[in-house]
Amino acid sequence: MELPNVFTKEVSEKLITRINKLSITSQPLWGKMSVSKMLAHCCVPYEYIFENKHKKPGAFVKAIMKLFVKNNVVNAKPYKENGPTGSDFLILEERDFEVEKQRLITYIRRTQDLGENYFEGKESHSFGKLSKSEWNNMFQKHLDHHLKQFGV
Repeated sequence: MELPNVFTKEVSEKLITRINKLSITSQPLWGKMSVSKMLAHCCVPYEYIFENKHKKPGAFVKAIMKLFVKNNVVNAKPYKENGPTGSDFLILEERDFEVEKQRLITYIRRTQDLGENYFEGKESHSFGKLSKSEWNNMFQKHLDHHLKQFGV
């Protein structure tokens, strides 16, 4: 895996340490999201896996996602600042900071506890089956991007 391995306790705990440095008053270095909305936004990939709250895309949309979006999401190249956001990831209403923070930490720990073998070949919501490396890159770079957005 090219990026730090989120399936290890060491990397997961480093992410959680960064999350714990955030406060309700943390301000973004770029973008418009509040810190609470950002935490909720970062929970969406985990909701796809662990919750049944997002409608799955149809075959045509999924094919387009696999062709044009997947590589950008699962490769190791960092996201650019102020990039586009998928509709499921738009958090329109304000959220409770502590609730969202704890939700995200719980998802990170659950992912780490399940381990990389659980994710090897697991079907993603939008991209079909992914390797453990692709899952890792997707989780790691998304979290890192938004934690950097808020200076942690």
